[in-house]
Amino acid sequence: MKAQRIIYWIATGLFCALMLYSASMYFMNTEMIESFFQSFNHPTYVVIPLAILKICGVLMLLWRGIPWLTEWAYAGFFFDIVLAAAAHHYAGDSITQTLVALILLVVSYFFGKEVRPMYR
Repeated sequence: MKAQRIIYWIATGLFCALMLYSASMYFMNTEMIESFFQSFNHPTYVVIPLAILKICGVLMLLWRGIPWLTEWAYAGFFFDIVLAAAAHHYAGDSITQTLVALILLVVSYFFGKEVRPMYR
């Protein structure tokens, strides 16, 4: 059980750090991120709301106080990562970072069910 707890916290910590870094880039380099979104043919008005939602999602993953919101946070991150991977792939960019994020998310989700069950 101790190894599972360590794996969970490492995966969750790295994933949350990656998402917070992404959100901070959205806030600090908005023009650059908007140009990336334009190159992917995505609307640029979603940049700031997406950054806010990433921060809210990270808070839900760490707090886990409301089970259904935690599940929605994991689902939202899953769709965000899968769609980002598709956008990067079709733009000819590397999808390595998105695959790493997806692996960390899946490990956090499944180990979290064992280590920090929400329904007691």
